[in-house]
Formats: sequence, structure tokens, C-alpha cells
Amino acid sequence: MSSDFDVAVVGYGPTGLVLASLLGRAGHRVVVLERWPDLYGLPRLTHIDGEAARIIQAAGDIEFALRDASPKDTYQWCNGSGDVLLEIDWAGKSSGFAAHYSMYQPDIESAIHQRIGSYPNVEVNQGFAVVAVEQEHDHVALHVRPWSRDRDEQWSSGTDRVVTARYVVGADGANSFVRTALGIEATDLGVNDRWLNIDTECVRPLGPDFGVARQFCDPAHPNMFMPIGVSRQRFEVAVLPGDDAAFMESEEYAWQWFRERHDLGPEDVRILRQIIYTFSARNAETWRSGRVLLAGDAAHTMPPYMGQGACSGMRDGITLAWKLHLVLSGRASDELLDTYELERRPHAEAIQQCAIALGEIANLEDPAAAATRDAGFLRGEVPPRPPFPTLGAGVIATNADRLPARLAGSLSPQGVVTVGDRVGRFDDLLGWGFSIVAVQDPRSVLDPGQLSFLDDLDVIVATTEPGRPGSFTDSDGTYADFFRDHGIEVYVARPDFHLFGAGSMSELPLLVDALRAALSYQDAQAPRVKRAAL
Repeated sequence: MSSDFDVAVVGYGPTGLVLASLLGRAGHRVVVLERWPDLYGLPRLTHIDGEAARIIQAAGDIEFALRDASPKDTYQWCNGSGDVLLEIDWAGKSSGFAAHYSMYQPDIESAIHQRIGSYPNVEVNQGFAVVAVEQEHDHVALHVRPWSRDRDEQWSSGTDRVVTARYVVGADGANSFVRTALGIEATDLGVNDRWLNIDTECVRPLGPDFGVARQFCDPAHPNMFMPIGVSRQRFEVAVLPGDDAAFMESEEYAWQWFRERHDLGPEDVRILRQIIYTFSARNAETWRSGRVLLAGDAAHTMPPYMGQGACSGMRDGITLAWKLHLVLSGRASDELLDTYELERRPHAEAIQQCAIALGEIANLEDPAAAATRDAGFLRGEVPPRPPFPTLGAGVIATNADRLPARLAGSLSPQGVVTVGDRVGRFDDLLGWGFSIVAVQDPRSVLDPGQLSFLDDLDVIVATTEPGRPGSFTDSDGTYADFFRDHGIEVYVARPDFHLFGAGSMSELPLLVDALRAALSYQDAQAPRVKRAAL
């Protein structure tokens, strides 16, 4: 049958926003279904990394999104006395941005939401809940109903609408209705930490001490604070057995805590929100059932000690966007979608395990055990942190042993470039999609069939060699440094900014053929959906 839409996105948090925007940018018919009538308007996440910033750059107005953000160089873990036990280095650059930011989530969501509003092929329905999911062999039918917080009104007002789509993505949070409707269980990893969250707006500058994210591993009462961008501040306190949770959610408790712990009062901060959250770690047993896929917290939740929950969801969103684009446009078969979980699950679970381990440090309540921990850390006996994960399987170049080839699965760079009289970040000037970047004109080493494939895939072909098609000036030296540091002359990058592979110019034809094989690329049989320009 002819479906109403190509993709239905259920849920409109960071994951759903990224997915809907990038599918809209690619020209597909998208419907968004979100039960809340408006964007949330308050911060939940307060940290993103450079990779997530680049994803936001593809999906929305990055300058607006980061207008109140502040780069952060360190994340400190202290004992109850304030001695630094562990300092996590957040300094540096990544993906064309600072490696880490403290930021204000509503600005990010508004930036992407505004971009989505510019796409006539994307329909956003806020205030509507999905109440049933029915799969057929060639589409999915969603039963949708007007929703409100009051359950009686929810079920008595309005009539159902049936929305059909070729594919559905459940990005509807940890308590995902889509996941439940599919009968997919979630494995509980045993994390159930309760923390009081107090978000504030700064009435006056609080000083440099509050400009650093600090986790206090105090067995008497674990707590932390971190900036929310430039003008706001978050404070969190663990809810321990025996604590009066209702009292902790009162303003009386908040002002008592602020005064006793931080010597702050109403003349310093204004309370925006005060709520108790339960941090969990759960994984859906599968991220795909037929034409329905799960993303973000619907697929995986993690405690916030790495600041990577929303970043992981946005990675899901951009990965699904380009893979769905190839399938919907006839360039790849439906089997390409099976590589989504193959790639994303190990990546998300590696970060999840690090977050769980940090949470065990933060929430240690036994004073004797905490004293032993503190003494060891202060002696420098700090367990080594595992490297940040890369992609180890899926659509990446591999060696004969099927392990990732050189640089495959790692992140590609983004620098400031000059094209003609324009100066800006690479993605803003040359576009979003697959890309080949080389020290020489890539076309000079590729045959007509390979060039035709790249053209059909909408690959951005760019070079630092002057006077060639796709030439750009490496204004800040990012690409020269990357090529030199890794001993390469060319790389092939995916639309989610992970490298498919890299090597010398003589190896480029093999990389292009390997990409075609990894995608199981299908020759054009019908007019293609072309990527839309910004």
C-alpha cells in the first residue's frame, strides 16, 4: 500500500529531533508524534561533547543552540572534604568544536525544532500519543490519540487517527510505549540511584569555583554541582535510605542545603526546578522488530555520570537517518538497517559501563570503604579509564581478519575552511553526507564506474589541492595535521562523521569499492530522492 509517510518518529526529545530534522533535510516524508504539547523548556541534559555539537550542526542552527554554552576543560571528582580524587581531562577540540560543553538544553531543542519547521515534508504533532502499533509486511499503522496529563480527559476526548509509515522509530524515552507495544523486554543492570535535582538561574555571577563540574563523593550525602551553560547552575543531592524525599523536594530544603553547603541564598540564585530522578541502566533486548526500530532511551538508558545519555541518543538519530535515507531512496536494501544495532549497541554499552563504574564511586555510602577509596586515589592509585569507544563493526572498512582497517570507525575531523570568499566550518560550506577528503583530487585515481557511484550516493568530494573541483583552503591546518599525524592522504567519512576508512591515494579505489560492497549498494532503478541543501 501507499503509506502516509516514509518514517514516523515517536518522541521529540534530542534523539527524535535529530532524526526528524535529518530525514527532513534528506527530503523524506516524516511525521513526528509527541504526547507533550510543547517542547519541555527546561534543562535535563547539561553536557554535550564535540561530536554531539557536530550532529546538532547538521540538524539545526548550531550558533543558536550554543548561544549560552561554555566550553569545559575538567570534570572533578572530590571527597567529602573537597580534596580532588580524580580530574577528568575535558580539554581540547573535537569535530570542529570544543571537546566538551556545558549548555542549556532548551536552546538546542529550539534550534533543531526551528529547522524542522522549515521542511514542508515534515509534519510535527505535539499533544498526541500513540496508543497502538500494528505491523504489516510493507508498512506500520500507528493509532494516535490526543493526549493530556489527566488520564480521564486523555481517553475521553478526541478520536483516533491512524497514521501509516514505511518505518517507525520509537524514540519515546525510557518508558517507551513503542517498545512495550512490541513486547520487547529491557534488561535491568541494577542501577537505581535516586538523586534530587535543583536547577537554578544565577542572580549574580557565582565565581570561578562554580564554573567547574564537581562530583563530591561524600558518604554522608553524595552531591554535585555543575554549570548549565553560562547563566544557570545545577545542584544535585543523593536521596539516601531514611531521607524524607517529600521534604527534599521542598524549597525549604533547597535553601537550607544551599546555605549550609554553598553559602548561597535568594540573592545568589533563583530556583527553576526541583525534582527527584531515578537513574537507571537498562538495555532493550533488541533494537529492531520488523519495520520498527528503537533509539535513545527507548533502546538504552545510562546513569548521568559520564554526561553521555543524550549524546548517545543523538548518535542513534544521525545513524538511523542516513541508513533510512539509503533504504527509502532505493540505494540499499532493508538489510542495511540491521547494521544499526550492530554498530550502536556496543558503542552505547561501553559508555554505559563506564557511567555505572563512576556511579559506584560517587554513591559509596560506607565511611570506612570511602576512606580506603580516598586514600588510594590520593596516592595516585586511580584505575585507568578505558578509551572512548569507536565503531568496531558494521559499515566500516575491514582487513582480511575482518577487524577494522586503519582509522575505520573513529571520528573524522572538521576544521575551518575557505571556499571562494566564504570562510566557515567544513560542513557548513561543503555540506552534509558521505565525504571523501584528500590531499589531491580524488577523481584523478578513480574510474568512471566509481565516480558514477559516488555521484549517485551524493558524496562530497573535496581536496586541499588548489585549482581542482571541490578544492578548499585548509584555513586552520586541521586537515594537514590530521593527514600528517596519521600518515594518510585521504579518508572516506560517513554522514555520522565516523570514518569508513583511510589510506594513501593509491588505496582510494579499493576504499570506494569496499564502501559500495559494505552498503550492498543497489544501482539506480528509479528517480532518486536527492539530499536537500540548507
